[in-house]
Amino acid sequence: MVDFLSFALLCFSSVIIIVNPLAATLIFVSLTNTMDGPAKLKVAHDASQFALIVLLIFTFVGGWILQLFGISIEAFRIAGGLLLFGIGMDMVYAKTSRAKMTATEKYGGQDTDDIAIMPLAIPMIAGPGAIASVIVLMNEAMLIGIAAIAVVPLAVVTAIGITYYMMQRSDLIVRRIGQREFRAVNRLMGMLLIAIAVQFIIVGLRAAFPILSGGSV
Repeated sequence: MVDFLSFALLCFSSVIIIVNPLAATLIFVSLTNTMDGPAKLKVAHDASQFALIVLLIFTFVGGWILQLFGISIEAFRIAGGLLLFGIGMDMVYAKTSRAKMTATEKYGGQDTDDIAIMPLAIPMIAGPGAIASVIVLMNEAMLIGIAAIAVVPLAVVTAIGITYYMMQRSDLIVRRIGQREFRAVNRLMGMLLIAIAVQFIIVGLRAAFPILSGGSV
């Protein structure tokens, strides 16, 4: 029971932090500042829907994709941890991570008719960090039980739901939250993400090299 509760807490916290609804909302505001209300709502809906589909697909078939390419879960866990670590460092220093969105994608997306899919849904909401997280978490959930398996997609739905809710109310949020407050929250979330990333790497290294945890090779 304790393992399940710990996993559930890890799952919800890591997915919500890496999706980062607040950062996604601020990027959404900058991309839709010339649109009217109904157009903004459509972008928010389409981006959330597409990001949800992408993350759920990788949640359920991500492990099979790794097997198809001969990639061990330990290697992917370590790689995902390193990726999350880099994103967390960017958050601590109040930067938009290049792993989630490059400057070209951010400003180039404004010239396209459909910014909901690119760059808002991918890579801002459902970026490589989020994809890596759900694959690793689902693999771990399979070792715990059916209840844990249900937690992973529930965490994804919750994170996307929060993001959609915040984008719908982006005008109000922007008026209430200044740059100073955003940087403070972003840095705190970045520190938590770094801790989660380090834990991913430690678990991956111990699984790949049992001698590190005192086991036999």
